[in-house]
Amino acid sequence: MNILKGWGSRPRIQFADIKGPWGSGSGSGGKGSGDEPDPPKSPWGDPSGRGPRPPSSGPSTVSSLDDFLRKNRDRFGGSGGGGSRGGPSLPSAEPRILYWALAGFILLWLLFTTIHRIAPEERGVVTRFGRYSHTLAPGIGMTLPSPIDRVAKIDVANIQEVTLGSTNEETLMLTGDQNIIDIAYQVRWNIRDPEQYLFELAQPVDTIRQVAESSMRAAMAQVTLQDAIGNRRGEIEATVAEDMQRTLDAYQAGVLIQGVAIKQADPPAAVNDAFKEVTAAQQDAQSYINDAGAYALQLKQKAQGDATAFDKVYDQYKLAPAVTKRRMYYETMERVLQKVDKTIVEAPGVNSYLPLGNQGKTTPAPAREPAQ
Repeated sequence: MNILKGWGSRPRIQFADIKGPWGSGSGSGGKGSGDEPDPPKSPWGDPSGRGPRPPSSGPSTVSSLDDFLRKNRDRFGGSGGGGSRGGPSLPSAEPRILYWALAGFILLWLLFTTIHRIAPEERGVVTRFGRYSHTLAPGIGMTLPSPIDRVAKIDVANIQEVTLGSTNEETLMLTGDQNIIDIAYQVRWNIRDPEQYLFELAQPVDTIRQVAESSMRAAMAQVTLQDAIGNRRGEIEATVAEDMQRTLDAYQAGVLIQGVAIKQADPPAAVNDAFKEVTAAQQDAQSYINDAGAYALQLKQKAQGDATAFDKVYDQYKLAPAVTKRRMYYETMERVLQKVDKTIVEAPGVNSYLPLGNQGKTTPAPAREPAQ
């Protein structure tokens, strides 16, 4: 501001100050008497006293320039220490501070725009005049100063999420059996290729949302309502994730799909109660079927056990039919009559004791006495 004021006052100084460096032409300090002033003296005056010569342009112009420089030097900080009046002056403290501040700013600007620290989970995408140049790996990297090179740090390890549908708002889709389902799901993804992620898609997140909705509708069109509500959720999630990855790779989006999770899969709110009753009835029917299957398995195992026991008895029967038949008779009668009141009557000729232990055994014949 002081410099502008000094240059603005330059014409005023030149026209207002008509004195020369050796006094004014209208002064009264001469030797003459009366009202007429003495003629001005010039350093180049004529010693014969014939009066001053006409001023030439050279010395006067130099003196005016010296006076102008002196006044401006005084205006902008003084003449400094030492030296003659018209000699060169030293710069004041304020300009030197400005010079050092400017040098420090330039140094910091070069330092912060040429040296870049890239974290382990980041990649630095370098653009030179707005065009992709190269990618900085984790660590310390150097580039040309800004605005020649610019670095965009991209986090490639962060798992981002996109949620479609909610519990407060219906997201209706048509299933393969012409039913309507209200579904809410979440997509997890991260950046695989920073260059493609930055330059291939204008709005990557919106693209992921649209691709996820399209893939989910295509998957729901291949299954029934019961499959979507029941035990095929995992298969549907895997199918949607694979289809999304193929589509995004075709777009060169530089995105890796980590997984799809179905948070809600219900019929529309208007018929949700009826579907719950149907689902409860189906669960009861399945429970009865499971009970019947368990009872049938129990009977089958019991029958197999009885058959195995019968096979063992039959093997013994083939060895001794009469004894085995009688033993089976007695065992059967014992089971039948063990809880019944019994009365034993001994009739003549009936033996109440049967020596079953001697059955099948032969008594050795008595030895003959030798002849006399």
